[in-house]
Amino acid sequence: MSTINKQIHDQKNGLTYMLCGDYYLPDLNLSNADKTPLGHYGRMHLNYLREHRPGLYTRLILSGKLYEHLAEIDQTSQQRMVQIVSRMAQAEGIDERLKAKDQIAWVGRMNNIRQQAEEIILEELIYR
Repeated sequence: MSTINKQIHDQKNGLTYMLCGDYYLPDLNLSNADKTPLGHYGRMHLNYLREHRPGLYTRLILSGKLYEHLAEIDQTSQQRMVQIVSRMAQAEGIDERLKAKDQIAWVGRMNNIRQQAEEIILEELIYR
């Protein structure tokens, strides 16, 4: 009678499989870097991948690069947000003088710029 291996390694795809009951399941482990929380844009991109790009989502999980990808998207999105908001505010002449003169107008115009910048980020980075 032959013995059943508790663990097998597939050379073709580089995955290790563990025996769970009657089935061999992939032995997937998250790295230690995955313990830091994702920001707003990283979570948005994660939801987008799950719902609209399941093939890419699965490929990133199996390669162990999902968190790295999401962290990069989050960081890039935050940097782009700061950059776009500052450039748009400068182009529209929104500065500290307006803030000191009329705070309500400054807040309204800055909120408008932030909304526009977020739409750009969502289109360029999150939903692609």
